[in-house]
Amino acid sequence: MRTATTARADLLGGLEEEVGVMIRRIRRVIGERARAVHPDLQSSSYLMLSWLAQRGPQRSSAMAEAFGIDKGAISRQVQHLVDLGLVDRTPDPADGRATLVSASVDAGARLAEVKDDRRRWLDDRLGDWPDADLSEFVRLLGRYNAALDA
Repeated sequence: MRTATTARADLLGGLEEEVGVMIRRIRRVIGERARAVHPDLQSSSYLMLSWLAQRGPQRSSAMAEAFGIDKGAISRQVQHLVDLGLVDRTPDPADGRATLVSASVDAGARLAEVKDDRRRWLDDRLGDWPDADLSEFVRLLGRYNAALDA
């Protein structure tokens, strides 16, 4: 006889399995997106570049805090992005001793193109989903993420 506890455990196990599939897919997609921006762009650097493009110029200390990694790791990733021509460094107007890092104009254009391509791909795959279903999925996924952040 199945109990409510067993049924809930089965549901949570199913959730873990589906989230695992999603994580593997996301890792693959991030790698594909990174290579679409630049063939030598690393996945972790792609995430940082995307973050910079969304937020504008940032100090390395803000990046270290946002990504939860030390400044040395940030410095290495920023240098990788500089070497690829995807970020610019400029003096911080608020403190001339500090440097701001920002996505280059070229990187912004490449990121926008990758984003547009991905949205078209998603729309093709989810084309048979009614807007109401897509809206509900987005709402529930947001609720799931908020619950895990609490």
